[in-house]
Parts: sequence; structure tokens; C-alpha cells
Amino acid sequence: MTHKQVRYYTQHLKDDLPAGIVVFLVALPLCLGIALASGAPLFSGLIAGFVGGLVVVWLSGSQVSVSGPAAGLAMVVANAIETLGSFQGLLVACIIAGGIQLALGFLRAGVIGAFFPAAVIDGLLAAIGLILITKQLPYAIGYQGDGERDEDYLMAATEAGFFDFLAAFYRVSPGAVIIGAVALLILMIWDTPAIKKQPAFKFIPGPLVAVLWGVSCNTLMAWLHPQWQLDATQLVALPVTQEPTDFFDHFLFPDYQYFGKLATYQVAVTIAIIASLESLLSLEATDKLDPLKRLASTDQELKAQGLGNMVCGFLGGLPITAVIVRSSANINAGGKTRLSCFFHGVLLLLSVLFFSRYLNTIPLASLAAILLHTGYKLAKPALFIGRFRQGMSQFLPCILTVAAILATDLLQGMALGMAIGLFFVIKTNYHAAITLIQDGSHYTLLLNKDVSFLNKALLRRFILMIEGGSRVTIDASMAKFIDRDIVETLHDFIASAADSGIEVETVGLDGKEQIPVHQSLVVVNRRP
Repeated sequence: MTHKQVRYYTQHLKDDLPAGIVVFLVALPLCLGIALASGAPLFSGLIAGFVGGLVVVWLSGSQVSVSGPAAGLAMVVANAIETLGSFQGLLVACIIAGGIQLALGFLRAGVIGAFFPAAVIDGLLAAIGLILITKQLPYAIGYQGDGERDEDYLMAATEAGFFDFLAAFYRVSPGAVIIGAVALLILMIWDTPAIKKQPAFKFIPGPLVAVLWGVSCNTLMAWLHPQWQLDATQLVALPVTQEPTDFFDHFLFPDYQYFGKLATYQVAVTIAIIASLESLLSLEATDKLDPLKRLASTDQELKAQGLGNMVCGFLGGLPITAVIVRSSANINAGGKTRLSCFFHGVLLLLSVLFFSRYLNTIPLASLAAILLHTGYKLAKPALFIGRFRQGMSQFLPCILTVAAILATDLLQGMALGMAIGLFFVIKTNYHAAITLIQDGSHYTLLLNKDVSFLNKALLRRFILMIEGGSRVTIDASMAKFIDRDIVETLHDFIASAADSGIEVETVGLDGKEQIPVHQSLVVVNRRP
């Protein structure tokens, strides 16, 4: 690090240190909650958190972006563990996914985020939100398995469907219902404009308050109403380290046999696509929020996320992305440089080393409430209403992406959403590329911007609408490129126009009929 960089980070230290504390308080419950939603060991969520804070932060092109486990990957991970049959198999897929992201970064593929229609992205996030709600609602009311860890239920529920979801409600814990309901209410209140405007609440994140409420309430119930106290299966269960050196005994490492399985590579591609897309979208949003208006390299971000996911795979962590929730919390708390994210990573590591026994007092109902609130924000009704008001070209890709993801999986659902979005793009271009205007016996055939072979059928239909004995102006002055098929169709029309007594004039057509193989056609500029 150069002297100039040291001075730059030092001058912002007074802002970055408190911001790092705020991000830590936001990230801690989210790391645990996302691991819970993923059906993975809770410790893996914390590993992903401090890898994002200690490793990715120094590789990212953004000074204020925060990386860690993301809600958008929770269901991908849950499905992947079920598909591969083991968490260690997922770690291998995570390593491969990181390698794919790294390669995409070197191939300068950071622009891929711009090619996904916003409506499809909204559908993806909304579907994830709905899945989070259905998976976490049983925990918010105190679902208890038959002596098994809650991750086992999550894995079963991924495939079992609606009836198993309903079956979880037969065993309800009053204590968990109280904790979950009040925690959800706290998060909703914390999200209101009235609370956000209060300076006193600026540095107190809602998820932290929800967690503190859950711990306090469960402690009080132990004194006042022991029958409602939550048992061990309803609390966070992190491995407790007696000595700092014991910390390394709790890591899970990849099972390298999964490198030889095709399913591993299919999972890896899914993780790489979703993680890259979420990171690029988060980066774009973070750049807009950055008070210093710095722009981050998307290619560098892909490289950073790729290396981060490879490290997570080797250490036993969940896949990571750049996450807008923690990034915006960092910016709102006054973070100016990457030191704020680094501080949050250090605090996460220290919490695991020295405070895991206290983290094990956190009720799962509190974490479930945080994820329910996150799921609602991803799939809130206003999103669908807004897309509906924008027209079917926006609403259908969004709603059908949601339906496809819920019916199949994220990758297939995204593919269908992209196909639908592409259909509407083609449809819009189909109508916008060529316009026919009639003024008495004079017709103007406007070629707007780029005209491709997809518009050939529309052009032929317009030509057939032109009556004999009329005058036609083919105006290509606004077009930058005209496909060869279109030029040939125009030539055929010009050649046959005299037979119908049609007079044709062309404007700005010269030089725009170039085709990729650098061939050109001779076009008549005026027909007497």
C-alpha cells in the first residue's frame, strides 16, 4: 500500500470505523439467517461473511460495496445441497462457480448484467422472496422437528411441497410465535419513514433490535413462564470454541470426489450466473448511492467475487455476492472506503472466536422474522402493481418468471423469463423499425434506426398495402444499418413498381445496406 493510499484511508477512518460496526450488526443476523434458509450449517454463513469482509473487500473495485451470503442464493444453495446430497459437494460446486466468475472477469463479461431485462430481474427477486416466506414461516411460529436439526426440515421441504409446509404448523410454540411476531413488527416499524428520519435510530439496525428482542424475551420466559421457553432445537447452534485454536476444528472442507460428477458442474453454472448477476446489479446500485460518485469496474468485481467464492468453497462457507442491503447500510452509516467493510469482517471473525456461546442464545424465530421481512420486500405487491401499470411487455416477463421459478428452479425460470423478455423486445422492434404513413396517394415508408431480417414480414405487408398509381418515398435517413434481406425486398419492390404505376423515391439509402461480409448492393436512388 502506497503512502498516498495510507493517507487516503486514514483521513476517512473516523467515518469508516463506526460504519463498520453498523454493518457488522446488520450482517451478523443476516449471515445466520441466510445459512438457516439455505439448509446449510450456520457456521458456513459466518465464514462467508468474514471472507467477504476480509478477502473480497481488497479485490473489489468498489470502495463501499459489502460482500457476503445473499438471500438471492439461499434457495439455490438449498436445492444444490439436495441435488448433490451433501454440503461438501456444494463446496466443490462453489469452487467451480468461483472459477467461472474469475474467467468471466478476465473475458470482460462484466457487461452481462445490462442484458437482463429489469422485469425479469424483478421476477427473480420476487420468486426468491416468496420462497423465503414459505420456508421461514414455520420457524417464525416455532416449528420443531423430531429431535433433528432444522436444516433437515428445510432440505425436505425443498422437494416435499405444499402439504409438508402445512404439516409444519401442527406443532406451534407460543413462545416462538410471540418472539417472531414482535420481531417482525419491530422490523416493519424500523422501516417506516418516521423512524428513518430520527437521528437516534440511524446507527441502530432493525435486524439487531429484532435479535436482541428475541434473546431478551426468551430469557424472560424462562423466569416467568418456563413452558413457553424455547428449547435447543429452536436456537442458533454454532460450535463453541473453548480456545482460539479450536476455531479451525469447526471448518468443513470440500469432498473432491464431486469434481467427477456432472451434477456438480450444473449446480456451479447456476451459482455462477445468479451470483454474478446479483453482484453486478448490487454494484450498479451501490455506485448510484456512493456519496463520492465513484464508479467500480464490473470486470474487476467479477474477479473479486470469483476468488471470494473459491476461498469460501475451500473453507466451508456459503457462496457470496455483493449485497445491496449491507452496502446501503454501509453508505448510510457514513462509510467512505473499503476499511469499513474490512472492520465488519474483523468483527464477524472475533464474534465467532470469542462470543459464539452468546450467539447460541439467538432464537431461530428472530432470524426467521428477518428473512420474512426480507422476503416481503422482495415480493411486495407494489412491485407487481407497478409492472402491471407499465403494460404487458413488463408485467408478463415478471409474473411468468416468478411462476416458472416456483414451478421449476431458478435457472430454468430465469431462462423462460429471458425468452419472454426477448419476445417483447423483438415485438417492439418489429413494429418500431418500419413505419408506413399514407397521405392521400403518397406513401412514406420510414426505416427507423436498425432494420433487421426480423422486419422482413412487416415490410412485405406494408408493400402489399401500397395501391397502384401512387407515389412512394422510402426514407432511410434515420437508419444506421439495413439488413441484406430488407435491401433485397426493397429492390424487388422498386423493380416491380413500374408495372403497377408506382413511382418510387429513396432518401438516405446509399451506404446503409452494408452486410457483415462487406458486400453491397446497388440501390436506385430515384425512379422516374
